[in-house]
Amino acid sequence: MTSVSRRKMLVTASVGLAAVSSQAHSMGRTSTFKFPKDFWWGAATAGHQVEGNNTNSDSWFVEHLERSPYAESSGDACDFYNRFEQDIALLAKLGLNTFRFSLEWSRIEPAKGEFSEVQLNHYRKVAATCREHGVRPMVTFNHFTAPLWFAKLGGWENPDAPVLFERYCARAVRAVGDLAAAAATFNEPNINALLRWIGLPPFVTDGMRQGLEAAAKAANVPVFSSIPLAEPERIEAQMLKAHGLAFAAIKAGAPNLPVGVTLAISDDQAVGDSVQRDRKRAALYTSWLEAAKQHGDFLGVQTYGRTRLDANGIMPVPEGAELTQMGEEFYPQALEQTIRYAYAATGKPIYVTENGVATDDDSRRIAYIDIALAGVRNCLRDGIPVKGYIHWSLLDNFEWTFGYAKHFGLVAVDRATQVRTVKGSALHFARIARRNAIG
Repeated sequence: MTSVSRRKMLVTASVGLAAVSSQAHSMGRTSTFKFPKDFWWGAATAGHQVEGNNTNSDSWFVEHLERSPYAESSGDACDFYNRFEQDIALLAKLGLNTFRFSLEWSRIEPAKGEFSEVQLNHYRKVAATCREHGVRPMVTFNHFTAPLWFAKLGGWENPDAPVLFERYCARAVRAVGDLAAAAATFNEPNINALLRWIGLPPFVTDGMRQGLEAAAKAANVPVFSSIPLAEPERIEAQMLKAHGLAFAAIKAGAPNLPVGVTLAISDDQAVGDSVQRDRKRAALYTSWLEAAKQHGDFLGVQTYGRTRLDANGIMPVPEGAELTQMGEEFYPQALEQTIRYAYAATGKPIYVTENGVATDDDSRRIAYIDIALAGVRNCLRDGIPVKGYIHWSLLDNFEWTFGYAKHFGLVAVDRATQVRTVKGSALHFARIARRNAIG
């Protein structure tokens, strides 16, 4: 079968699945589904991935090692630090009402205990610009990166890490808390465990370990730790404690601000016996879902696809399946199932804080959005309180160890000129947001 024929088959199958799911929920209903009146439609970014020249951060330091595990340096990134006003204006012009962005701890506290009023005012201006354009600012207090001084102290392996993070959050919320519409303490604090579970090739895990060892040597410290490269068993307990402390600190500074955490969640499907699926869920999600129940006003769900598990563990992608640029199965149906799982586990309101696909075929991004939103609709029809859908990402940006080779953005960025080009998928998504409806 030709690749074109296979793609047509996959499109037909995907649309068919969405149609069957829709039919099951729409007996006696019209084909158009209206989302709740106050539904949040948005797009997301992350500081280090878009701002550029985040020179005080742990990731910047590791990127510039002689033998770095990163494919390239983040460099100027999308120059969002200087261009945030035009990017927020573009998002608002499209008709989106929510913008998720992160604060860079390394800019705000460049030296231990030394807070920059200039940087705090900068992030306040980012949030204020959102408000000026009628856009809700959704603020993430930590999206993987941390100050270099923090990493040199052992990062999240340091017993003092939770208190240091609490202090930073308490100071940062004073700058943005009155403007923010919602806040997350961490972005995907379970990402390390998830990466280990999917079975990274030995050369990748060896490269991550060697990167941290090289960073420690270059920094002349016994332990250098950075979230994207760290071993999960060394940092999870500290990050769980930090989430609880940060939640309280942010709420103390902005009592009416909804605060939660976002988790990376795959649609884990048991093929036959469910033992391996349940083992994975226990290892990756349970502790954080419990933390969200205890210290959270909402849970952010971040889903990109599914994982099938049989008695032996994770199964390969089905033969002939369409793949994304990340080498993952194109499977937007996953979102509906992760929303259902997250809500059943926590009982908390759900925001889809990330969902998207790495591809240069923009027609596939459009298809991905349509199928994913059909799943959100099904959840809403069943009474699950899904409050918003925030697409990853607004811009084609720096994708960590992959560099700039993978494209998730609704908007393309020419890194030589920093010119933004709105993709057809952005216009498609914007039409849905302005109508507040699908179908």
